Amino acid sequence: MTTNNYKMRFHTRKWVKPEDLNPNHTLFGGRLLAWIDEELALYSIIQLQNQKIVTKHMSEINFRSSAKQGDIVEIGIDVIKFGHTSLTLSCTVRNMMTRESIITIDTITMVSLGEDGKPKAHGKTQVEFSKDRL
Repeated sequence: MTTNNYKMRFHTRKWVKPEDLNPNHTLFGGRLLAWIDEELALYSIIQLQNQKIVTKHMSEINFRSSAKQGDIVEIGIDVIKFGHTSLTLSCTVRNMMTRESIITIDTITMVSLGEDGKPKAHGKTQVEFSKDRL
């Protein structure tokens, strides 16, 4: 796996509400995965400057702890590498109240698509920040 010089960046915080809970009164894993997938898609759309992005692969998902109603969770993304048509990321979600890691996903591959729905080269090689594009 390619190492990088990027730092885990925490972009989004979510407040755990009653509708996010499972029967054990803790954060439902499916809800958390939906939040993660959305955040990865948004991050990839911005980085690759293409709204047609799909999640191709997620490696093992490791649930480490949970969150309860009222907790605030924070989603962190790290870029592992830029491929020809893809962006490979890692993700950590942490509980801001307990400071514990809730979930880690070592690799997630997001793919840039063309109008035809097939993988499309994106031409990106490094993380870009909005301030650098202006």
